[in-house]
Amino acid sequence: MTAATALRVPPAPERPASPIAEEIRLRLADAWGDMGAAWGVAPAIARVHAYLMSRQEPLTEREVREALGLSHRAASLALAEAEAWGLVEKVAEPRRVGRRGPAGTAYQAIGDHWRWFGRVVAERKVREGDPIIEVLERTLADTNAALEGAPGDRDLMRMREWLATFLVFVRLFDRAVGLVSRLEPTELERALRLLGEVPDDTILRLVKLLDGLPDQDVLGLVEALSRLSPTSARRATTLMSGVVSRLVR
Repeated sequence: MTAATALRVPPAPERPASPIAEEIRLRLADAWGDMGAAWGVAPAIARVHAYLMSRQEPLTEREVREALGLSHRAASLALAEAEAWGLVEKVAEPRRVGRRGPAGTAYQAIGDHWRWFGRVVAERKVREGDPIIEVLERTLADTNAALEGAPGDRDLMRMREWLATFLVFVRLFDRAVGLVSRLEPTELERALRLLGEVPDDTILRLVKLLDGLPDQDVLGLVEALSRLSPTSARRATTLMSGVVSRLVR
């Protein structure tokens, strides 16, 4: 082997993967890929994401390609799409530091799980939620236009009623998804962590309680609370907790 050829051989990873750990990672990547379709993510992208997450270090395209048995084109496309989804990011290849020549490129999974989760939600909203709303709005407009020419068509009337109701549902769901993607990762994590600490029975009782209150009362309370400063909110919640405790005795 000549010196020139030796320079083209990629350096060995700083932390060689153990055969046992690598076998587990690959099984996880395959399972993650199978589930990716259910989330709207291509299996190859999900496999790359899971493998990089479990390796917990930057890897070159070649390392990812050889580990997952992908072609150069398939690996490049999967990494580019994973980057577009916000699942991975490009970084300088750490094993090239201090070497001659241009710095290499490596990829690593986004370390903050709440960060990439929020990006996936936002990306799915753009790719799926928004187009669905556009299709439903266009279909409803077509139905209304058809009814102008056939005002007595009962089938068209039923179609319009269903579309109008379904569109309200989809818009509400799309708005909820959009709000999740607008939260900071720390805010989303805390909200879901607190929700996870509340017993299911407590949540169900609260839902039933809200169902028995007039909409305007609930909306007024939420609007008033949203305008409080953190200090005032702490005082208000303490006061409300005391009042409610007395009422339920």
